[in-house]
Amino acid sequence: MSDAPHKLVIRNIGLMLSGKMEEPIYEADCIIAIDGKIAEWGREKDMDTSGADTEVDAMGVTLAPGLIDSHIHPVVGDYTPRQQQLHWIDSTLHGGVTTLISAGEVHMPGRPKDIVGLKAMAIAAQRWYENFRPSGMKVHAGAPVIEHGMVEEDFKELAAAGVTLLGEVGLGTVKDGKTAQQMVSWARKYGIQSTIHTGGPSIPGSGLIDADMVMETGTDVIGHINGGHSALPDDQIICLCEGCKAAFEIVHNGNERAAVLTVNTARELGKLDQVILGTDGPAGSGVQPLGILRMIAMLSAFGNVPAEIAFCFGNGNTSRQRKLDTGLIEKGKCADFVLMDQAQHAPGKNILESVQLGNLPGVGMTVIDGVVTSQRSRNTPPANRLPQVV
Repeated sequence: MSDAPHKLVIRNIGLMLSGKMEEPIYEADCIIAIDGKIAEWGREKDMDTSGADTEVDAMGVTLAPGLIDSHIHPVVGDYTPRQQQLHWIDSTLHGGVTTLISAGEVHMPGRPKDIVGLKAMAIAAQRWYENFRPSGMKVHAGAPVIEHGMVEEDFKELAAAGVTLLGEVGLGTVKDGKTAQQMVSWARKYGIQSTIHTGGPSIPGSGLIDADMVMETGTDVIGHINGGHSALPDDQIICLCEGCKAAFEIVHNGNERAAVLTVNTARELGKLDQVILGTDGPAGSGVQPLGILRMIAMLSAFGNVPAEIAFCFGNGNTSRQRKLDTGLIEKGKCADFVLMDQAQHAPGKNILESVQLGNLPGVGMTVIDGVVTSQRSRNTPPANRLPQVV
């Protein structure tokens, strides 16, 4: 068995999106990855593309960092009892998403709510998605929902076992800001990132979480700031945007009007770098394989945001806010990419103009850790051009 490094070369790229709001477009037509990590990018004529183990001709399409869904509710494998659906994660991959982040495995039938049980399930969930990656997808899971009676030692134990996330604060018995803030601070002490449910109740057992509790709790992510599903009043959303340094997470399953209000407010405040995207699926409204692409197109169209910036909401911003090793075209980051093109017969002079008019692009390929994981999407509209493995 060879120990030689695996080299991926993607050439003939028409447009390269970086994931970085400060420089959203790179002047490059080629990218090289070694052993699943980005090594270099630029003009092919200036690069050593020889010796590729995998070579992709992008055929002039757009390459971007793989999209990230910041808010999902997985259960086990590629199955969700919430919608009695198989292969929803594979369908999401066909929407250009390469990384999923759990906001709690809350749809698990018989989900334990005692402290021993919730810790055991969180550790198990983290392990089973670490050991099994459906269709190659990266799933960050094992996000326990905090309950009354938890103490600092519980968070230390969870972190030592590999848990890095808290499920949505507010979906368990802890409903007051003071108690939640204490548990969030314990979690942060041990490197566990937290998200809070924002808005009206979504599932039995959840309740209203208003702006005051969000601010008092002080989580790292304001989960579905546009409601999941019911949004807070406008003045509270504006208050959160003005007063918080946390990520403003906008979800597909929330209130679209509140989503646009959030983006407009964030833009006026110079805080667009805090905007990240999720679907909040699977949920009562279903599974949304194209949810992140739909949010990018919608926010670009109605939020007066250039498409190349809106794409950053779906990859680079999330990468930075959540401290991930993917979602940006940077040396050493994971070679996770989506290759896409303007959809056939869609209006607009190019892919960016088409997306800003509210149209979805056609996904032609995804790459995870330098390995081609899907080709022509079965879910997006057909693209004008399709990349090819040479």
